[in-house]
Amino acid sequence: MSATTPAQAQENEANGEYGTASLCGSELRIKPITAWRPSYLRALREADYDTWAAGVLHEDDVETFIELDATFEEINAFTTEAMESVGETPGKSGARSTSSKSTRRR
Repeated sequence: MSATTPAQAQENEANGEYGTASLCGSELRIKPITAWRPSYLRALREADYDTWAAGVLHEDDVETFIELDATFEEINAFTTEAMESVGETPGKSGARSTSSKSTRRR
C-alpha cells in the first residue's frame, strides 16, 4: 500500500471518504476522524479494539478485523496507519493546549 500524504488525508477527511490501512495483509476502510464519536476514541484508548472497529471501520470490514485476531503489535501499527490515513496522528489532540504558566494580569 502506498503511504497517504497529509494533503491526501485532509482531502479524504473533507470529502467524507474512507481512509485505508493494512492489517495482516488485508486493506480495511476507516471513517474520517470527524465522523468518530468520543466513545470510539475512548474504546481505542482502553484497548477495546472490537468496539472501536465497530464504530470507525466500514461496516463490511468490521467482521474481517475481528476474524484476523491480530496481535497487539499488529493492531497498534494498524491503528497508527489508519489514523494517519484519515488525517490524525495518534496522541494528537484537536484541542488547544493550555499554557503551563499563569497568564493572569495584575
